[in-house]
Amino acid sequence: MRVVSDSSPLITLAKIGRLELLPQLYQAITITPEVYAEVVVSGAGL
Repeated sequence: MRVVSDSSPLITLAKIGRLELLPQLYQAITITPEVYAEVVVSGAGL
């Protein structure tokens, strides 16, 4: 299954150390450039 994600589930899974669940559940996850900026660029200090 392919999904489009916003930042909330990505940030939450990162905070609880469970990002490894995503490839177990989904074949591909698409995010927008804005979500990338919020999660990766702004979230680098998590």
